[in-house]
Amino acid sequence: MNIQTDIPTGYMKNARGELIPEGNVKPEDKLEDELVRKLIGDATQISRVLAGFKHQAMSETVALKETVAAEYGAMRGGKKGNMTLRAFDGSAEVQVQVSEHLSFGTQLMAAKELIDDCIVRWSEGASDNIRALIDQAFQVNKEGRIDTHRVLALRKLDMGGDKDWERAMDAISDAIRVTGSKTYIRFYSVDPSSGKRTAIPLDLAAL
Repeated sequence: MNIQTDIPTGYMKNARGELIPEGNVKPEDKLEDELVRKLIGDATQISRVLAGFKHQAMSETVALKETVAAEYGAMRGGKKGNMTLRAFDGSAEVQVQVSEHLSFGTQLMAAKELIDDCIVRWSEGASDNIRALIDQAFQVNKEGRIDTHRVLALRKLDMGGDKDWERAMDAISDAIRVTGSKTYIRFYSVDPSSGKRTAIPLDLAAL
């Protein structure tokens, strides 16, 4: 961690920006300050190593994908760049997954109106569970946004070919906007006999 060069020798700066003579700082506060700065420095260095490893791993998996494409004229992986790589003996696995960030356009409001019309029309026969599911799907989360997963889950409901419902589902599909994506890479050790995967944690919270 960088040493603060703007602090005169023999002084320490407190959280309010005030310069305090070192003789007036409690020994335990000095020890705490020293430990925190050491651990933060170590953590920063490890973070840089992990960032470099991620960049290297992503570059090498992309290189393999391009090699396979050049050799066979086909990409090793599924849609959106997802792919799973395995050791020849099945003892290890690397997964690359692209997660898209979705939002909805104005068509979503038309879908909600069509769904509301369906509920009114089905008022006597509509399941309370279905009503609750639909209401929850269009509620906003803590960030004030509609949960895309809940809305998209509505498309899996079978409403017996109801035309208005199908139009509402088409409106939901048209409303989908891909606003960005993030690529994840995960590492697993695999027990070849059982096929059980054990994640190799690179997250301090998971250790």
